[in-house]
Parts: sequence; structure tokens; C-alpha cells
Amino acid sequence: MKAVYAERPCPDDPLTALRFGERPEPEPPDDDWTVLEVRSAGLNHHDLWTLRGSGVPSHRYPLTLGVECAGTDDTGRDVIVHGMVYGREFLDCPVRDPAWTMLGEGRPGTFAERVAVPRHTLVAKPPQLSFTEAGAITGTWLTAYRMLFTRAELLPGRTVLVQGSGGGLSTALIQLGRAAGLRVWATSRTGWKRDLARELGADQAFVPGAPLPEPVDAVMESVGRDTWAHSLRSVRAGGCVVVAGATTGALPPAHLTRIFWNELRVLGVMCGTLAELRSLLTFMVAHDLRPRIYREFPAEDGAEGFRLLAEGDVGGKIVLNW
Repeated sequence: MKAVYAERPCPDDPLTALRFGERPEPEPPDDDWTVLEVRSAGLNHHDLWTLRGSGVPSHRYPLTLGVECAGTDDTGRDVIVHGMVYGREFLDCPVRDPAWTMLGEGRPGTFAERVAVPRHTLVAKPPQLSFTEAGAITGTWLTAYRMLFTRAELLPGRTVLVQGSGGGLSTALIQLGRAAGLRVWATSRTGWKRDLARELGADQAFVPGAPLPEPVDAVMESVGRDTWAHSLRSVRAGGCVVVAGATTGALPPAHLTRIFWNELRVLGVMCGTLAELRSLLTFMVAHDLRPRIYREFPAEDGAEGFRLLAEGDVGGKIVLNW
């Protein structure tokens, strides 16, 4: 079958390791797994990190990339894939499974004509969502939902700062926050992305590091080193910073004094649960929300999507279609 895969880990020039070509057919390990016919799959920064070899042993390469997708299972049902691989007994908290992993990391990923997935990690695709939209949800929208509502526990009227607006996660945070009645502020280095943030529902948009009109209740942080100090300065005493990534570096100065002096909470998010995915889909349908699709490519042209993602010049999700 055809697939988009990393031929080898390449930390210095990851796109040179990207390939489109033949890969082995998926092999479900037991009857609790199924083989999915992939229709659409969204790109995520996780895919770039896997190209670089971050956290993946070299013996797993060549490795088919891709964490999220939508497609059709062996019963003919249109479904969305959770993206995490874990035992059924860990449905409420997948990261507690000592053997948990992700598609496109510990198992062949979703950028292929077919992919093997655990049956208990599938949910029905709402008919209101196209395959392109449904294939761009679990890597960013599900993470955003957990950040805002499960970890930060934000309620209508609260103020949230979204750092680094423009990508799939930040656009999801803005759209979900707006729909939930939050006051949403966002930052971006580029003017058109600040304009996009306001278009999607942000009340105000600022350049990174700018003083805010007042402290916020929570900061959604996925940028890392370049915005970390500003995130800690921007949140009110007793507030929280929710971390779901570190695209500019994972080792900023911790500023521990500010954290304990202001009794801040620093909360991590890897991905949402299956129950949260179902709640997210219900919320999206009720509020007529859709992922903002920046570009679509046929799978054989996936290298162009990866190039855009690596350059950071995106305003939403990039999706590969089969």
C-alpha cells in the first residue's frame, strides 16, 4: 500500500527523510484491532518531531507517520481515530497505561491507505462533518478541549490567553473558547495571524511579550521557550498555565519563584480521552464548529504540506486526503 513515511531519523534536515511509496500492509496484533480505510489525515507537529527522531528509537524506522485520521472500518462504519494506543482498561486516562504509545510513533501511523487501530479507540464520525474536517480533530481540537475545560476548568466569562495563534491547536482553542463564552486573547508574531485570531473569535490579539490589559485566568501554552516567561507574567495569582507543547524549545528558565509566590498551577496535557472526544464532537455539532482547514493535499503531495508546517506559515490545519 502507499504511505507517507520517515525513511530514517534526521534531526538536522527532517524533510530530507520524508518519503511517499510502498509500505507493508497493516497487521492487527489480535481481534481487538481492526484495519481502517483512511480517507483524510491531519498533519501535526508531532509528525515533524518523529521525522527528527525525537523520542523514537532508530530501529523503528522506516516508520509511517500520522497521528490522526478519519475513515471507514471493517464494518462499513465511518469513524474517527483517537490516535493513542492503550489498553481498554485505561479508557479514562490513557497515559496511565505503562505501554501507551501513539500512532505514527510506537505503531505505523495514519498517513497510509490503511492503518491498524484498536477497536476501542474509534468513535462514529458525525454526518455533519466532512472526512477532511473529521480527519483534523484529535491531534489539536481534542487537545484544546481538554486544555480549556478539563484541566483549566474554565467557565463562561473567564479570560484565557492563547500563545502563538495560527496553527491547528491555537485556532481550535480560539474557536472553542469563543463558543463556550470565554473572553479570548491571543498572541502572534505576524499581523495576518493576529487578524485571523480576531476573525475566529479572539477578542484581542497582541504581539508576543506585550503587556496585557489585565492578568488572565489561564494561559494555553504550546510555544515553549519563546513565550514561557510571558505566560507566567500574564496569569493572575492562583491561575493556571496549561502546557501541550514546546515548539520553540522545552527547557526555558522555570521562574519557580513566580510560580510558588503566586500559587500558579502548571498543568500538562498530552491528549484528551475517548469520552472527551465524544463530548467535543457533540459540542462542535451543537455550535456548528469546524476545524479551519488551511490547505488540503493529495497524499502523494504530502511533502508540500510538511514544508508549510515546518516553516510555520499556516493558519489552521493541513490535511492529506486519500
